[in-house]
Amino acid sequence: MADYRAMWKDLGMNLEAHDMLLDFLGKYYADTFLTQNERPEGMDYFNFVMSEVHGLRIKELMDQKAVGRKVIGAYCVFVPEELVLAVDATLVGLCAGADYALDQVEQYLPRNTCALIKSAFGFKLGGVCPYLEATDLVVGENTCDGKKKAFESLGGLIDNLYVMDLPQVKSEQGRALLKAEYIRFKEQIEELTGVTITAEKLKESIAVVNAKRGALHRLAKLRGADPAPISGLDALLANQIAFFDDPVRFTASVNTICDELEKRVADKVGVFPQGTPRILISGCPMAVPNWKLPAIIESCGGVIVGEESCIGERGCRNLVSTAAESVDELIDGIVDRYFKVDCAVFTPNRERVEHIEEMFQGSNADGVIHYGLQFCQPYLMEAMDVEKKLEDSDIPVLRVETDYGQEDVGQLKTRVEAFVEQLRP
Repeated sequence: MADYRAMWKDLGMNLEAHDMLLDFLGKYYADTFLTQNERPEGMDYFNFVMSEVHGLRIKELMDQKAVGRKVIGAYCVFVPEELVLAVDATLVGLCAGADYALDQVEQYLPRNTCALIKSAFGFKLGGVCPYLEATDLVVGENTCDGKKKAFESLGGLIDNLYVMDLPQVKSEQGRALLKAEYIRFKEQIEELTGVTITAEKLKESIAVVNAKRGALHRLAKLRGADPAPISGLDALLANQIAFFDDPVRFTASVNTICDELEKRVADKVGVFPQGTPRILISGCPMAVPNWKLPAIIESCGGVIVGEESCIGERGCRNLVSTAAESVDELIDGIVDRYFKVDCAVFTPNRERVEHIEEMFQGSNADGVIHYGLQFCQPYLMEAMDVEKKLEDSDIPVLRVETDYGQEDVGQLKTRVEAFVEQLRP
């Protein structure tokens, strides 16, 4: 990695803490990913992205800012990239996938707060997230009660925070609220950038985001082959990188690896032997560097063939229709697409179990592991209903509740090993 310390210093980051974080992430990534066997050659691109995740990509963003392009940061898939691209801005996902600066965080939040929320605070308080510091606007969203109250506190730490209200009921009124919020967001970013969204620009941006999601759909479909042509860890990494890489470059890189995987499938070449127990992960999102559970699963003799998650199938499932001519009609298409995201905050949310079963069949999975972050009440409460309905459909399921720490790795390995053995013929 080149020397980016002057850039990080200008961003106001804690250089000593950041050096320690990068050192940890580098070793953790190498131990988790680079030790895998039979990795596709196309993963070299993603290795490079991760090696420069706080370096070259941040420099790209800073170079864009230097010529007037705005950078918008978000924590959730409900923030529509289509609108951001249509004002000639860049959308990036923000850091929230590991414990950091917990002592400082717990001066603002209760100890029993969801790990994802605490992580977002930790990266800010610790001064170690260059994406956050590079943004011109940070978009929070009221997906759950924890985030709703946490953003009140985070607003005192970030002077460019914008909070988007989201519906939590699947109804006509809920859809109307989502459209109103997307129009309000459109007006906010038009004011920020000085760019007015036109139908032509919005169609172009929709096409870019649809192409990115289409590439991820292609990757997901290829994982249905046996033997699996790519590990769950590597496929998860691609989905994670989708949140902060340049969308056009990312799309091309995913399609390149899919070309390679198609040949692997034709030649029956896999990363694990044919007949390896196949696992679908369902539940909470897994942001970088949250690789603990997937690494455990694939070290215990299973292979992950899909993620029913916001960083996975749920986040990229549907495309936006372009069969419209006006900005308002195109926004209706965006609203329709995002309103189908079956996040656990919605009620009723019956479609989620249906989608899990569809993914189970489509990925030729043998079992489901439902992943819940500690104190993430929507997913933990929904997990019990998901478990019951899957069992009623004779689908083996293991319900796991954990956090970002390593203290429970031994216990998790024991449970996952037993579940994987249960799936063997």
